[in-house]
Amino acid sequence: MLKAENVWHVYENGREALRGVSFEMGQEIVALVGPNGSGKTTLAKHLNGLLKPTRGRVLVDGMDTREHTVAELSRTVGYVFQNPEHMFFEENVFREVAFGPRNLGLSEEEIEERVRWALKAVGMEGFEERTPYSLSGGEKQRLAIACVLAMKPKYLILDEPTTGLDGRSEEGVVEAIRRLHSEGHGIFLITHDMELVARLAERVVLLHEGRKVFDGPVEEFFSLELHDYGLEKPELLRISERAGVGFVRSVDELVEALAGGAR
Repeated sequence: MLKAENVWHVYENGREALRGVSFEMGQEIVALVGPNGSGKTTLAKHLNGLLKPTRGRVLVDGMDTREHTVAELSRTVGYVFQNPEHMFFEENVFREVAFGPRNLGLSEEEIEERVRWALKAVGMEGFEERTPYSLSGGEKQRLAIACVLAMKPKYLILDEPTTGLDGRSEEGVVEAIRRLHSEGHGIFLITHDMELVARLAERVVLLHEGRKVFDGPVEEFFSLELHDYGLEKPELLRISERAGVGFVRSVDELVEALAGGAR
């Protein structure tokens, strides 16, 4: 379990980025949302030890992040940054995914097994000899996920995983996230994309000015006045509400609900 207990974070310039934030999560899909400057990335970086709390504490499966290195914590919590190209430096996809497991001192047989498994998990079998920089935006994002996944962390933090992707590329990333969750990984999504939240999240944590102002089921989140936090309700949900259907995750769910009502 990932657990934040009354976490405050004050930067050197005196800015309070987090103000007494507490929450916990297990093997679920949690979306972390809020306007720019609300503390989302600051909180996420506490969950694998990149940042340490000014006050309070963060526990990763019982490990206090102040007492463990990022390398130690990364075996439990993997972090995929917003720009995947910043993670790449190897000559091909296989070597890129193998880099992390190789640094763990694993045998070549175990490394190859992890690489094949991670690429299959994100739908990138057959890409092993491709150069990372020749990939599309969606393929780069899935490769970044595979690189972290090969370390076999229990939890994955994904920072804006669909930003700048076209519809097809975004769909590939969404399916990869669903597959990983079905295999038992906890997923922590940092996102401004409310459509992605509606499609994937089981639970939403909303930050505003460094404080947690909501933590609950995704259906309840979308009943809030999101304009108050600089957020917009997805068009699909506005349509479903006008139709008297309520919360739906997809067009197919809306059509099914409307067809059921007609009967």
